[in-house]
Amino acid sequence: MRRKYWWLMVVALLVLALAVAGCGGGQADQGKPAQEQSAAPSGETIKIGFLGAKTGNHASYGIETLKGLKMAAEDINAAGGLLGKKVEIVEDDHRSNPSEAATVTQKLINNNKVVAIVGDPTTGITKVAGNIAQQSKVVLLSAGAVGPGVVEIGDYIFRDTLLDALAAPAVTKYCVETLGWKKVALVTSVNNDYSVGLTKIFKDALTKYGAQIVIEQSIKDGDQNFSAQVTNIKQKAVDGIVFTGYYTEGGLFMKEVRKQGLQQVMVGGDGLLSPKLWELGGTAVEGSMVYTGFYPDLNNAGEKTRAFVQDYQKLNNSALPDMFSAQGYDAVMLIADAIKKANSADPSVFKNELAKTQNWQGVTGTISFGPNREPVKSPVFLLEVKDQKWAVKAVIPVTAQ
Repeated sequence: MRRKYWWLMVVALLVLALAVAGCGGGQADQGKPAQEQSAAPSGETIKIGFLGAKTGNHASYGIETLKGLKMAAEDINAAGGLLGKKVEIVEDDHRSNPSEAATVTQKLINNNKVVAIVGDPTTGITKVAGNIAQQSKVVLLSAGAVGPGVVEIGDYIFRDTLLDALAAPAVTKYCVETLGWKKVALVTSVNNDYSVGLTKIFKDALTKYGAQIVIEQSIKDGDQNFSAQVTNIKQKAVDGIVFTGYYTEGGLFMKEVRKQGLQQVMVGGDGLLSPKLWELGGTAVEGSMVYTGFYPDLNNAGEKTRAFVQDYQKLNNSALPDMFSAQGYDAVMLIADAIKKANSADPSVFKNELAKTQNWQGVTGTISFGPNREPVKSPVFLLEVKDQKWAVKAVIPVTAQ
């Protein structure tokens, strides 16, 4: 009987020893400083998450942004990596759905353990994701959101795009003073944060430069029939149409404009910046104008921009990059530079270096962050559709308001 109890005690001690050994990794971290426990990314890579749509209404923006992210990661890794590790782009698809975007953001942070997120290219979804990233203390840098209320979310939120607040007034001045627009129609997508915000900026700018809004019309994202709105515009004498929505509705809207015999062209923000504009609108969008903070003008491009454009063309059957791919590339490079300067991949540490960015030269131009982490960029490229391609109509200097 004693021998039996003795063997039971031996077995119990062996089980206890194995259990302690199995938990050793977790116990070892308890003696480390908090920053060492949580700051360094696990594994062999530093993970940066992509937040955008690969399918759905705004897939064009997301796909191009992702191309830029991947190109940046490849360039960083080819140059030796970051803090001795490779950069890994973790991608998902929120399908242009805000609720799905929230799920993807949480997954990137909680499951994939990213140190930063690049996205979303749209303002509305950026706000949804930004609140989650701020609460989780993970850096989010949008490579496309231009509407109001983004960086105001908190000190982990950034963007590297040309702001509507700077670009729209400059373009308005050009339309009034150079093109002679005195009376305009203003069209807003009322369920689109980006459009609503841009409309306010255009309203203020049109007033400032002496143009009159003779009619305002409301649409919604997802609408396909604009006959009523165009009929209303037809009753007014307008020189041009200011359209603040996205290309999906913009192309169809101009199709109806031409169908009803109107010859006016539209101008809008980079929400219209996609080949889908003429795929949906056909010849009706010829002459439509879009402003952007980047255009691949190889005749005047610097060395860094030229190299980016040429690399992009090699990967994309000679196609030219757009604003979203270029700003996606710059976003990853900005984050990488901040991590290098901080010598840390802890977002609570490198966000401070990111916020100090001044006169940083990217492929989209020179970028500086103001006290509120808003980017200051110049110039603005005003593009127009010519033969179903983008062509530069004007290069307009931009100054802080």
